Amino acid sequence: MKILFIVLLSTIISFSGIYFLREKVFKVNDKAPDNNLISNENNFYKLTANDIDGNIIDFSKFKGKKLLIVNVASKCGYTSQYKDLQELHKKYNDKITILAFPSNNFGFQEPGSNDQIEEFCETNYGIEFQLFEKSDVRGKNSNSVYKWLSSIEDNGWNDKSPRWNFFKYLVDETGNLKAVYSSNVNPLDNEIIDFVIN
Repeated sequence: MKILFIVLLSTIISFSGIYFLREKVFKVNDKAPDNNLISNENNFYKLTANDIDGNIIDFSKFKGKKLLIVNVASKCGYTSQYKDLQELHKKYNDKITILAFPSNNFGFQEPGSNDQIEEFCETNYGIEFQLFEKSDVRGKNSNSVYKWLSSIEDNGWNDKSPRWNFFKYLVDETGNLKAVYSSNVNPLDNEIIDFVIN
């Protein structure tokens, strides 16, 4: 009976930890400080990443474009945001480019292979924006893009790595990180649309 109680208590604590982590998601909405005059154009555009099919994407191709960078997962409470990301892409692909990075870092909610992820996105949401290969987006093994996004030394002001799936980063036309948004901020939120159209 004592062992059963300990196991039950451990399970409750584990789930509490997960929900605490998810609660923290709702509290991160940051914008670059007004006095942030550091231009990171050179180091952002030196980044590369493999797309979902294994092709190397050189970030210099994104010069002059606004970007929304988001970590995605197929078995998350926020997975329906794929639909809104696709709508944002369809409406404003001449103004903003969406870069989506599948990751299994949170709750093991992206268990699939790259092929399975690609099929899921096409079948369920008709995704047309840029998908990258599955990778880590936080921790020591995070890919180079997410290392840049969460390093003050690289981006000039932000040290926040994703707290959960569908965490969002906005990068302007000159390669500067402008804002970081929590998972619960929808891709069609007014603040994101204002960034897109202004």
